[in-house]
Amino acid sequence: MGKCNIDHSIGDVVNKLESQKEFLPNHLADGTRVFLQRELPQETLNDLFHLLKKYDLSSESEQKERNEAIEKMIAS
Repeated sequence: MGKCNIDHSIGDVVNKLESQKEFLPNHLADGTRVFLQRELPQETLNDLFHLLKKYDLSSESEQKERNEAIEKMIAS
């Protein structure tokens, strides 16, 4: 995934999560929802947005990589 120059708001990330939650493992969707209740740096919001973006269109191996990245992010 390339870097984007757009800063995504917390609202953008929440909306993206809501649009992709049916495709995410339940524990990730729930964990991400809790994670987003924290005050997060802009870079984290941007990274999470791009992990969620087009998640449903990603291959199974790409989804696995994204899942691992999200799990690592929300565990920190």
